[in-house]
Amino acid sequence: MGRIEYYDDPKAPKANTLIPASNLLVVNEDGGILFQRRRDTGQWALPGGAQDIGETPAECAVRECLEETGIIAEVTGFLGVYSNPKHIVAYTDGEIRQQYEATYIGRPIGGDFTVNEEADAVRYLLPEDLGGYDIHPSMIQQMEDYLGGSYPYLG
Repeated sequence: MGRIEYYDDPKAPKANTLIPASNLLVVNEDGGILFQRRRDTGQWALPGGAQDIGETPAECAVRECLEETGIIAEVTGFLGVYSNPKHIVAYTDGEIRQQYEATYIGRPIGGDFTVNEEADAVRYLLPEDLGGYDIHPSMIQQMEDYLGGSYPYLG
């Protein structure tokens, strides 16, 4: 399913859904942050996705991390809830979603990088290297909050 992201764009369509989703900001022992490059947008992002019925937001974050990157991780903290009415994602099936993400902090405990239908690359990026990558503004906000120590963020 294709998608178009709008961020603070007055031409964005009006949202018709709000779906709970979770991200996992995984930090390795060298301080690298786990990112995946999304096939649908080409941008680098934290692993994450929609929560399934029957799982907690933290379980969702761990599952999505494994599915999208191949990395098994455990939750070590909570960064915040990110829901910006000006961040809209329009899908080809007619769903127009307002961003809603609970972002957790974690550490890797196993697994190996894998690519799949959602991500065509996976790697750890050092904070000082983030400026050299195409990262969506919503992810940049989360990185800035984490790196600046200003969490939990409940905005």
